[in-house]
Amino acid sequence: MLGTIRASRLFAYPSPSLVTRRLSATAPRNTALIPVIDFTQFREAERQSERKHVADKIVSAFKESGFIYLSGHGIPARRERVTQSADPIEIAALRAKAPDCKESMEIGRDWDAEWKNQWPQETDVPKFKKTMLDFYHTCHSLHVQVMGSIALGLDLEEDFFDKKIDEQCHNLRLLSYPPIKTNLLQNSGQARAGSHSDYGTLTLLFQDSVGGLEVQNPHTGSFVPAKPIPGTIVINVGDLLARWSNDVLRSTLHRVVAPPAKQVKDDKAITPARQSIAFFCNPNFSTEVSRLPNCGRVAKYPPVSAGEYIVGRLAVTYS
Repeated sequence: MLGTIRASRLFAYPSPSLVTRRLSATAPRNTALIPVIDFTQFREAERQSERKHVADKIVSAFKESGFIYLSGHGIPARRERVTQSADPIEIAALRAKAPDCKESMEIGRDWDAEWKNQWPQETDVPKFKKTMLDFYHTCHSLHVQVMGSIALGLDLEEDFFDKKIDEQCHNLRLLSYPPIKTNLLQNSGQARAGSHSDYGTLTLLFQDSVGGLEVQNPHTGSFVPAKPIPGTIVINVGDLLARWSNDVLRSTLHRVVAPPAKQVKDDKAITPARQSIAFFCNPNFSTEVSRLPNCGRVAKYPPVSAGEYIVGRLAVTYS
């Protein structure tokens, strides 16, 4: 990962307690690869048959492309400016080394004794910790609901995953891509995040209006922009859920590219800043991941502990 630092300078993030965020009113026309699915009926329906209708759409999309836009998810779109202190010398050095660096902050379970969160002082950023932990729990609750819909769509009991994902072993990542002179980005030959797949069950992505996410069409190999759609969350299948489903559900390559540059002079352009929030969902680390019922007769992969799998993937990534 390029230029990850301990804290970011500014984030926009959703939270039920904050001021309503202004979002672009224009949605992209081409959503054939990544369908928009309204989750309202699943959340509010009393009859399982009604929820099953939505569940089937979600599973169908995850089989086809591995990605959906989820609307009606119940998380209000909110915004607040949060400034955190960080060493300007360190930031300058990182940007000089990798001009298109990402500034990030990682948040996990706050009660985890081994992987402790590092918080700014409350006096520096009032209510930041509480807001982030509330949002973490909100995303966990949505993860449980979407996994319930996947269970239904695979003809399992709706609560099949509940006891396998209830320990909140997730990672909330706040991301800021600073503005950069376009010629530096071109000279470096760096994508803002190269082609990759995610490790866990699902990823919930909250985008700003700038965008930059591209998803590989699994049938053609070409990358398609996943442009921001107001009121939606982009959700994709991770490698562990694909393995759990015996590859019935698809974990798809995706990347982040720089948005179009803004011309500031005849010979000078600036690539604008981009901010996003990714919530990486995982099973309980003690959960054994093996072929799900109704997902083929022969297992493609041996059983694996979720914790061992994730730690192993991280070790390879950062070694």
